[in-house]
Amino acid sequence: MAAGDRRYILHFDWTLFILVLALAGIGLVSVISASYGGHKIIDPLVIRQLIWIAAGTAALLIAVLVDYRALQSYAYPFYVLVVGLLIAVMVAGHATGGSRRWINLGFFHLEPSELAKLAVVLVMVRYLREEPPKGGWGLQHLIVPFILLGVPAALVLKQPDLGTGLVLVLITITLIFVAGLNWRTMLVLAIAGMLAAPLSWHYLKPYQRQRLVSFINPQADPLGSGYHIIQSEIAIGAGGPEGKGFLNGTQARLNFLPEQSTDFIFAVFAEEFGLAGALLLLALYASVIARGAYIARHARDRFGALLAVGLTAIVFWQVAVNIGMATGMLPVVGITLPLVSYGGSSLIAMMAAMGILISINTRRYLF
Repeated sequence: MAAGDRRYILHFDWTLFILVLALAGIGLVSVISASYGGHKIIDPLVIRQLIWIAAGTAALLIAVLVDYRALQSYAYPFYVLVVGLLIAVMVAGHATGGSRRWINLGFFHLEPSELAKLAVVLVMVRYLREEPPKGGWGLQHLIVPFILLGVPAALVLKQPDLGTGLVLVLITITLIFVAGLNWRTMLVLAIAGMLAAPLSWHYLKPYQRQRLVSFINPQADPLGSGYHIIQSEIAIGAGGPEGKGFLNGTQARLNFLPEQSTDFIFAVFAEEFGLAGALLLLALYASVIARGAYIARHARDRFGALLAVGLTAIVFWQVAVNIGMATGMLPVVGITLPLVSYGGSSLIAMMAAMGILISINTRRYLF
């Protein structure tokens, strides 16, 4: 074994790797629970999730082997590719449940909006990699980032996918803030955001408006727009301190809980493993986020530091929105729980992102 290979293995970020696999394992257990009908544990959904975990692990390891600095050259081409895929979804995408989000590849339904998160992070970091001017980035410097955000965000919202669109905005705001934003610009953007919020109401779909209204009072429409929140809160509350036990949750088993293998999988897990299980899951996510912050702080260059921030922000905001949604603290917008929810595109893209994080951390010892 060459000296470089030994150094690479020695400094491989096993901590983050194990955390990722632990979350994927919890996801598999939760998908088994969500798909269990009382007869057989190995549902086709479970088999597919196993395949996605294997493919995601392969994507992670491939990403680890790639020098993250090379991604600077591919940021814009990858962004253009993803925008093209988002346009293709609008033209010939596969529609399910009123949303057109997938491209049917025969063996796999690709969801380009999951790739859009990586694409936005890469192009933002590519643009913001230079040191900010004296006093920080001003409004005139943010025209390009807003355009880079606006194109995929608009296409994602058109699907419609409000949850992913919101996450794209939050990721961009996080990166711009960390990159060195002028405080006056922060104030202007904050005021503009507050003024724009009421105007955005007119661009929402009727069911999206109803979900926002039902967030304030779910009981006003318990069998309609408030149903998701009510059933999720019932499932989480029914878990108690220690939970009902594996495969013993009733909300998912009796199909009261909607989108139980994707958007509301946290409620499935919390019902069966209780407060103790929910706290363990939150601790694992907190560890991943803390590890990402550590990698960003100790990266050898500005590009690596900002890239680590962006990738960590994907995890942070998706967890915050998904769990906030499941617990009734935020409106239902539809977003998966990273590494836990069922889905090939989301799982593979997220594990690839974690592989890039490991690459950033590993290579600080090699150059």
